[in-house]
Amino acid sequence: MSLTSTAHQLVTLAAEGGEHGGNHESLSPFVTGGGALVGLLLLLWITTRFNRDR
Repeated sequence: MSLTSTAHQLVTLAAEGGEHGGNHESLSPFVTGGGALVGLLLLLWITTRFNRDR
């Protein structure tokens, strides 16, 4: 398999993915971002509880 044929296959694969958009109807960016924020704040709180010597 040569570099040009591999590049052509990747370009074809990327062009086919454009028609789907990549977003699922059940995924809300606000819920995903809010969940990530809550998770990171929870990790921050746990880290500060274990680091009481400072």
